[in-house]
Amino acid sequence: MSMSPSRHILAAALAVALTAPLGPSAAIAAEAIAPPALSWSWSGPFGKFDRAQLQRGLRVYREVCQNCHGLTLVSFRNLAEPGGPGFTTAQAAAIAKEYKIKDGPNDQGEMFERDGRLADRFPAPWPNENAARAQHNGTVPPDLSVIAKARTYERGFPWFLIDIFTQYQEQGVDYLVALLKGYTDPPQGVELPPGTSYNTYFPGHAISMPPPLQDELVPYTDGAPQTIDQYAKDVAAFLAWAAEPHMEARKRIGFQVMIFLIVFAGLLYFTKKKVWADVHGHA
Repeated sequence: MSMSPSRHILAAALAVALTAPLGPSAAIAAEAIAPPALSWSWSGPFGKFDRAQLQRGLRVYREVCQNCHGLTLVSFRNLAEPGGPGFTTAQAAAIAKEYKIKDGPNDQGEMFERDGRLADRFPAPWPNENAARAQHNGTVPPDLSVIAKARTYERGFPWFLIDIFTQYQEQGVDYLVALLKGYTDPPQGVELPPGTSYNTYFPGHAISMPPPLQDELVPYTDGAPQTIDQYAKDVAAFLAWAAEPHMEARKRIGFQVMIFLIVFAGLLYFTKKKVWADVHGHA
């Protein structure tokens, strides 16, 4: 079957479009840079969160991130639960009290604000998405409750197979650290859209969020370095806990289940051997 002239023209145009060299901006947008894999205290089947690091990460979140990003799936009571930052119930209640929570209606049918309680969740920094867009150049800053699980990258072969045995699950946290540290000047010839910054690890490299961290920005009282690198690791660790606050319990129960299954399998084997001993002996 012969092609019509219009189809010939369309095919030629498509071929030219697909084979034309990419401009600098398009070529850079197509790059996929994998962040470096870091070492974390909770990695592996027996890993646990560093309590001091989680407390520092909460401090960074409260003083830097919460101005734009919510944490609306995390309750204040989680801060005092086992496997968390290690706050006492009184300390967690004091943190909750620093927030104003919209509640109601009251007996007059009106909404009102009150101090936060342990049962409350971290409030969003804006009342609705339209307000968020108006404040952030048309974009809605993502909620950070599960960001450490929602953001990841492809490890590629053979790493995705190796990760099965090493139980490496920290791609999202590694990406967050790289993102927070990845701000730099754009390469020569690259033009960024207005209101964006160049980030080495962000998809497309043009990110609406300006660099949020700088050295000596958040004071630490435990002697930890007050650097961009330390801030990024601490807040990423805190967000990893926020995404899975019961991770330590999951690992502990998983290990107990594996021990049970091994013992149970052994009992089944010896039971079967005993039951069929006479049959095999007369075979």
